[in-house]
Amino acid sequence: MFAAYSLNWLWSPLVDRIHLRFLGQRRGWIFLGQMGIAACAYYISRQSPADSLEVIAWAAVALAFFAATHDIAIDAFRIDSFADHEKKALTAASAMTTSGWWTGYAGLGFFPLWLSDNPNWTWPDIYVLMTVMVVAISLVTILAKEPVTNRDAMQESAENNYLHKVASASKAQNMGIIFTLFGLVATVALLFADLLGHSAFVLLGLLLVALAVQLVRVAQQEASASQSLQVQPIHKVTSWLIVTLVEPFLEFFRRNGVKLAAAILAFIFLFKIGEAFLGRMSVVFYAEIGFSNTDIATYSKLLSWWVTILFSVVGGIFNMHFGIVRGLMIGGIAMAASNLLFSAMSIIGPNIPFYAFTVIVDGFCQAWSTVAFVAFLSMLSNKAFTASQYALMASLGTFSRTLLSSYSGALVDWLEGDWFIFFAITALMVIPSLILLWSIRKPLDRISETVQVRP
Repeated sequence: MFAAYSLNWLWSPLVDRIHLRFLGQRRGWIFLGQMGIAACAYYISRQSPADSLEVIAWAAVALAFFAATHDIAIDAFRIDSFADHEKKALTAASAMTTSGWWTGYAGLGFFPLWLSDNPNWTWPDIYVLMTVMVVAISLVTILAKEPVTNRDAMQESAENNYLHKVASASKAQNMGIIFTLFGLVATVALLFADLLGHSAFVLLGLLLVALAVQLVRVAQQEASASQSLQVQPIHKVTSWLIVTLVEPFLEFFRRNGVKLAAAILAFIFLFKIGEAFLGRMSVVFYAEIGFSNTDIATYSKLLSWWVTILFSVVGGIFNMHFGIVRGLMIGGIAMAASNLLFSAMSIIGPNIPFYAFTVIVDGFCQAWSTVAFVAFLSMLSNKAFTASQYALMASLGTFSRTLLSSYSGALVDWLEGDWFIFFAITALMVIPSLILLWSIRKPLDRISETVQVRP
């Protein structure tokens, strides 16, 4: 299911370019994602794992795609809500984003885990409760204000630039470009077939259908005007595809330069690997050393929720005053050091006070580094392609955590269950990213000083 968050950059350009006809572009996609999540959760609640395991698995895949799409739109909404001169406010918004994410993950996530130990609650009941939660949250989306940007004008300008180029090309060349772009989408989707299984083909089909529908709409809208402009519908279709699928990524490399852009992406890929290894195995670790589900729900969910909210604000204040790059460096070091507390816990055993202390310190370090990381990605996004560029960078970080942390269990087995060494290794995993961050700190400082969420 986590693969959807690694691949959501594949359809993030559609979130930037396809206008839904209700609530506005950003709120419309957020609301669509929420309704999809609610529908899938309710559908799962009506199924029996013993009789419909495969159906439940497909519903879970659909839920993951709706959730990943929802996250794309949320991030784009946040960045679009601030003007160019409000860079510090964007950093504060990153703190609120971290608090909000943990409210859903740890705060609301506490209740299902806690209720699962109650004999009066079944998992179908819990899924219905989660459905109600999502529907209630969607009311906030309806009441929110749609961000006002000049994104459409910027995209139209880029489209016109390409339109002049493709209009001079032959029909065969335009068709070649279209088939090449469709082929790239298909190839990238199929490359991840091992992660998604048969759902890769479903994703591919949905992407191609969505693109085809939008291209027909584009061609029809421009057909009448194309006669006076001497532009054929195929030219408009070709330029729309290029701006939608290619320009967000070209613009990122063009603006930062290939060398710096590659270094930035490498840092994003490496930064959270140690945290991901720890997070993937933490619940297994807690259960193995003797904590109950109620203990895990109370401390790793409920306590961690409040700790993260508090220290996200602290991290946001620090980053506002001292800079995002410095915040990343300090947060990365603290995040690695906090992992050593889990090594100590493996020796101490199921000691509740030490467990609470570890959760507090780990929550502080994670909140600090996450706020800096989210602000860093936001700073690098161009408002013309907010969803596409932020999703690409965030997905890269998620992909590294999903791909590499999947071997965390194998690493524990290879270490013959030595949790002390395992958590020490996770602390060392952050070092390569910090070395890379230090090597590019000067150009990043210049970007943070001069680039204010580019218009």
